[in-house]
Amino acid sequence: MGYAERHIGPTDAEQKEMLKVLHLQSLEELVQKTIPKNILLSDEEKPKLPKGKSEQEVLAELRELAKQNKPLKSFYGYGYYGTHTPAVIQRGILENPGWYTQYTPYQSEISQGRLEALLNFQTMVADLTSLPIANASLLDEATAAAEAASMMLRLRPKEKKDAKTLLCHEGIFEHTLDVVKNRMSRFGIEVKVLPAKEIQKDLSAENVFGVLWQIPEKNGELSLADAQEAVKIAKTNTVQTAAICDILALTLITPPGELGFDIAVGSTQRFGVPMGFGGPHAAYMAATEHYTRQMPGRIIGISKDRRGHKAYRMSLQTREQHIRREKATSNICTAQALLAIMASMYAVWHGPEGLKNIASDVHSFASRFYAALQNKGIIAENTSFFDCVTFSYPEEKAQKVLQQAYEAGFLLQYNKKKQTFSINFDETTTEEDFKKLL
Repeated sequence: MGYAERHIGPTDAEQKEMLKVLHLQSLEELVQKTIPKNILLSDEEKPKLPKGKSEQEVLAELRELAKQNKPLKSFYGYGYYGTHTPAVIQRGILENPGWYTQYTPYQSEISQGRLEALLNFQTMVADLTSLPIANASLLDEATAAAEAASMMLRLRPKEKKDAKTLLCHEGIFEHTLDVVKNRMSRFGIEVKVLPAKEIQKDLSAENVFGVLWQIPEKNGELSLADAQEAVKIAKTNTVQTAAICDILALTLITPPGELGFDIAVGSTQRFGVPMGFGGPHAAYMAATEHYTRQMPGRIIGISKDRRGHKAYRMSLQTREQHIRREKATSNICTAQALLAIMASMYAVWHGPEGLKNIASDVHSFASRFYAALQNKGIIAENTSFFDCVTFSYPEEKAQKVLQQAYEAGFLLQYNKKKQTFSINFDETTTEEDFKKLL
């Protein structure tokens, strides 16, 4: 008898013994007595499954299926970007069971390395956002935005305690807005999606408690001046502010803390974490000290052990696993520890100047593309940008362009409703890619 037969599933003797205890003659009788007849499939309804195959045969079939895919170089963006994972991080962290098996540092005494790595993540986020408090990661960007909205709701000032309106800038990704709207609907909160000028007007309304802004916007526009003006008006009306920021852009642009935002959230996927068919990716959250005890997830801090030596610990962990559900600051997954550590190690590997160089290269491609459009008489929608250039293009011509791009191995973003292309550049864009694209 092989290993699988010995260890996977009960043996015939064990099965017979269990049936005997249950006073049953067969597994079929067990099914008949436990499954309601209205959902039990008849013999005619049961699927006709083929004969089972070995692991090697199944893998061979899956490889053949996978060959039918056509991998494309993505210029799509929209929150998901190509990135290079340094080999030392891939081998030393992502593929290292010492890092990927113990997903959370419950025992501080034997998790000092993991805690130090997560503290490094917090420090990286605090530095890039210019905000003093950062947590040890969140589930993803969309849920981080919803958590920011929830924090602003919980910490409404006395004069806004009955306010029930959250203003969202129209430049926020649709998938992020969907999550925010869904979360807020459970609290009876109205979410108004508006352009910058209308937000600035509505901030003086008594029923508004918070505003959510994205930098850069979904079409690539940076809109820093509009964001800063909105924050200024918000502060005079005791309205809280949160920004959703591209972490790579933060190495070059004015950070949200300096713009005056109370909270900043975003994804760290661009820092060496593969797209992975859409996830998982670690989100970040940073805020002013006012929000420290309302921040979801964990905050790693520095303490001392009984001998007086420096020691790392989970200082705050207001999670459902540790306190009463109704008192928890969040009731969903509040960390992506492995991926957060990957992102922080990516920052360590490249250093501040290295990160700026990567961001500058990305911006350079976008700037050159913008100039090439102008030379061809095509006017871009956005004049201030980091990595994304958006321009109008009629749908009847766009289909041909999309087909040509597909044949060249490129995935482009085209908005049929607005009839615009949004071309996003990232760390993996090469000179050859750029020439082909033009």
